Amino acid sequence: MARPRKFDEERVILAVRDEFWDKGYAATSLEDLLRVSGLGKGSLYGAFGDKHHLFLRVLRAYDDANLQMLRERLESATRGIDLVHEFLLSPASDPTGSAARRGCLLANSNAELAASTPEVAAEARRSYDAITAILAEALERAQREGDLAPDADPAETARTVLVAQLGLIALGRTGMNMETLAAAAQSALARLLPALAQ
Repeated sequence: MARPRKFDEERVILAVRDEFWDKGYAATSLEDLLRVSGLGKGSLYGAFGDKHHLFLRVLRAYDDANLQMLRERLESATRGIDLVHEFLLSPASDPTGSAARRGCLLANSNAELAASTPEVAAEARRSYDAITAILAEALERAQREGDLAPDADPAETARTVLVAQLGLIALGRTGMNMETLAAAAQSALARLLPALAQ
């Protein structure tokens, strides 16, 4: 009979996630993973597999949590357009710049690994497709609520909003001045969704 695991898997996943997020995949060593997880090599690999499989599990968990949060935000938003506004401006929403410099685990991982790791590219496509679908739903709602032109294509606009947000994430990672990044976010917002310009 297998012995029950005596550690909190969710805590381990979160600790390992933060290590991958802060350092990137290649720069995160097995020693780093053992240190932050508090596990021995046998326990870590026995529960999660090798570094590659552990990373894929962490990335999927991160993406699923973000998708759930985005869905919940849409359901609780006063108006559909509010979610799109919040999503597009989010890379510039932390005035300290620390979140912008850290970036997004999915975007960082996609930039580092998608060309060499098909599973990461596939996970990025899955997650970005799901984000686009939620944004399109928000924009369809915005049309019904009179906040988006009736002739706008919600799916095309959603993809463009995602592209703009990913560009802002990339700029934030460079350490761009937060006032400049916020101005770029507002400019993108004004061009993509003129009624939202502030």
